[in-house]
Amino acid sequence: MTDREAYIILNIISGIGPARVRSLSEHFGSVAQILDASKKELKTVDGIGETLAEAISSWKSDSNYEAEMKLTEKAGVEIITLADEDYPAPLKEVHDAPLCLYVRGRLPSWNEPMLGIVGSRRITNYGKSMAEHLSRSAVYAGWTVVSGLAYGTDAVAHKTAVDSGGRTIAVLGGGLARIFPQEHIPLAKSIIEKDGAVISEFPMEFSPNRRSFPMRNRIISGLSKGVLVIEAGTTSGALITAKFALEQNRLVFAVPGQADNPQARGCNALIRQGAKLTENFEDIIEEFEFLPEFAPSSNLKIIDDKDVTDEKDNVALKLDEDEGKIIALLKNGDASADSLAGDTGISTGKLLSLLMKMEMKKLISQLPGKRFSLNKNFS
Repeated sequence: MTDREAYIILNIISGIGPARVRSLSEHFGSVAQILDASKKELKTVDGIGETLAEAISSWKSDSNYEAEMKLTEKAGVEIITLADEDYPAPLKEVHDAPLCLYVRGRLPSWNEPMLGIVGSRRITNYGKSMAEHLSRSAVYAGWTVVSGLAYGTDAVAHKTAVDSGGRTIAVLGGGLARIFPQEHIPLAKSIIEKDGAVISEFPMEFSPNRRSFPMRNRIISGLSKGVLVIEAGTTSGALITAKFALEQNRLVFAVPGQADNPQARGCNALIRQGAKLTENFEDIIEEFEFLPEFAPSSNLKIIDDKDVTDEKDNVALKLDEDEGKIIALLKNGDASADSLAGDTGISTGKLLSLLMKMEMKKLISQLPGKRFSLNKNFS
């Protein structure tokens, strides 16, 4: 019996959480030795009563470990435990770190910046617009979007990240064989197909419940450099995620809303309590610029404008053909979005998306009147 196997088995047994496993491990010397202990020995540990001692001591007949392993293999799911070297480094900082993570898809390297984006399930048009704008901006800045695959804000954040060509991680409140809501199964598939991941701490066939969703929220915040709340009522689960973020020493950001909108009261309260008022992604970026060990995306590399002279330089800057056209025009002076659309032949919708992406790359700046200029030093 290895510690890895023991973590998986203990995670399957109902009623055992990270805190109890930590206490048991300290008492018996290792995680694996917990499963060698007798019922009588288990009951001597604080917090382990008759029922739990019975469940642990009878794991061989009751845990269905082999069935769980077969199901994960069939589903293409990887299990990462606290005993594994590739366990997410940010989560190890959390005092109640999950014993296991079930992963379908590909997790990013943990030195890449990640932003938790959460909010109301009953999202308004304003909330949807802000969620799309900020999720898209995060992707263009090289950040991974983390959310919970729920209705409303979560779904908008995931879908926008996928549609923008970025990576997103969905953290579930149930097992990977019990995706909830089921309407989001196609979205989960698209997340995986686009180099992201769907993850859970729960066994494959665990059904989500009222307790498991708040537990999921601590993983969203734990994985992230910061948590952004976009619309939240005073009882919203998004505020639980923000609370976890503060406990985990993560930064909290909130989008302000109208005073008479019930869905804005949670965000406005967070701002009064010290969360960073967030209107655009630059409000988030500037909070991290001077933090130790924060490495900005390679997309934000500062390059002097004298180096941008022809198509070869466009390749060096990783610009596509349309971005190269925009750069060439702005070298002659600032221009409006309408004139850029006319001169490049790019549709207005696609142009506005490109301009936002180029702003996040620090190539251009937006001026009053929807005019754009080339940054003199791309900073």
